[in-house]
Amino acid sequence: MDNFQKIIIIDFGAQYTQLIARRIREEHVYCEVLPFSSPIQTILDQHPAGIIFSGGPASVLDPDAPALDPEIFNCSVPILGICYGMQFTAHALGGTVEKAAQREYGRVSVTFDLSSPLFHHMHPTSCVWMSHTYAVTQAPAGFTSVASSSNCAFCAMQNPEKQIYAVQFHPEVTHSEEGQMILHNFLYEICHCRGDWTMSAFIDNAVLSIRKKVGPTDRVLLGLSGGVDSSVAAALLSRAIGRQLTCVYVNHGFMRKGETESIRKVFTEQFPVNLITVDAGQAFMDKLRGVSDPEQKRKMIGSEFVNTFSKQARQQANTRFLAQGTIYPDVIESGSVKGSAVIKSHHNVGGLPEDVSALFTGGLIEPLRMLFKDEVRQLGESLGLPADLVWRQPFPGPGLAIRIMGEITPEKVDIVRESDAILREEIQKAGLGKTISQYFTVLTNTKSVGVMGDERTHDYVLALRAVTTDDFMTVDWAKLPYEVLDSISSRIVNEVPHVNRIVYDITTKPPATVEWE
Repeated sequence: MDNFQKIIIIDFGAQYTQLIARRIREEHVYCEVLPFSSPIQTILDQHPAGIIFSGGPASVLDPDAPALDPEIFNCSVPILGICYGMQFTAHALGGTVEKAAQREYGRVSVTFDLSSPLFHHMHPTSCVWMSHTYAVTQAPAGFTSVASSSNCAFCAMQNPEKQIYAVQFHPEVTHSEEGQMILHNFLYEICHCRGDWTMSAFIDNAVLSIRKKVGPTDRVLLGLSGGVDSSVAAALLSRAIGRQLTCVYVNHGFMRKGETESIRKVFTEQFPVNLITVDAGQAFMDKLRGVSDPEQKRKMIGSEFVNTFSKQARQQANTRFLAQGTIYPDVIESGSVKGSAVIKSHHNVGGLPEDVSALFTGGLIEPLRMLFKDEVRQLGESLGLPADLVWRQPFPGPGLAIRIMGEITPEKVDIVRESDAILREEIQKAGLGKTISQYFTVLTNTKSVGVMGDERTHDYVLALRAVTTDDFMTVDWAKLPYEVLDSISSRIVNEVPHVNRIVYDITTKPPATVEWE
């Protein structure tokens, strides 16, 4: 991504670090996350237009508190410290940080000095999101306070001569009313960014990069799961190298209704690649016969998938490169930002046998490696992928198998597949598809008494799950309108055999997870 102007975010362990990065990208400025342990030269070698210090859970007064070499403040690159980043800045430059007399958490009204370039075009007073126990009580030499609250004299400080700015609150969260404007001001008024990060520019850059790496006779193999990430990766690679790309789509028999047909159509007609479809449903079902434990299901499906994919990979002679739909959160969470080369273990083609990995002498191609999920969807739209594929619901690798409690049977798979299709149809019909983060049906391992017509029934209880979230770290259950729930329930019990009762899961995460298994 050297063709784009760049902001470097130094991660001090904050839960919001990825959110800072997403907010920067929303301003059409490219950014990357590096750990606080990064040497200064590594940071400066990126030629950043600006540097942002994230928040973090530690106290700068702790003996082993996360820290950078203070020489960073002499690098002539604009710096913005956020929360812990502000306290680190103050402490490192000779200011005073103390335990606050009153901890601030949540929305706080703050008064801003609008003469600061950080607060141009803002209101004199607005609410921000605070989350701190320690606070700056004396600014370092050359710094002045440019924002305050009733409990904190230094809600923000600046040293314009050295281009160093810091805020005690979190501008990256939506609870800070004008937080995005603060980030915008830092990027454009202080760092003088060009705003060159756009999807069209990314596509042009990525296509050139792929063609530079993949020679005119080289071949690339991609495990196409049918999910958003692998599908967008396949479309981008198709744009760059066409039929030099071979995609292996393994249908394990637990896909959603119409999904396999949709994948075949897109990657034979719209984005023509060498598509190998493996219908392995019976093999997976045979492996899972009699298995009820959810973790055992996952492991067995994962193992069988790797075996099936590996068998196909061994048959692809002279294929130099393996491609994956890895995205930036996977890179950050796997520890790759710390310099390791970890490939996420839960990815569809992760954990290949050594003899298969050795086939790919050219190495790994990850064209989405530096994109967030929302950017992947934007990329998919820009490439022209169908909307139903781009906005497809998150779907676990084991598919519908982990949405069936207890032993898996063909009848149970049919129940979940048909009920899931009805749920998706009704959500889309109600215009709620883009407002709900994830929704699906779960076949419980419970039967209940019912009456259908004049007959007594003893059939399955089916659960509906719909959640809203920004990051899937925490989720809330979606407040679906009663008339939508009524329509979903009525259709399922009338159209799907062996279901006579519908329940709606209204549990948040935590304590529950999104999936049931």
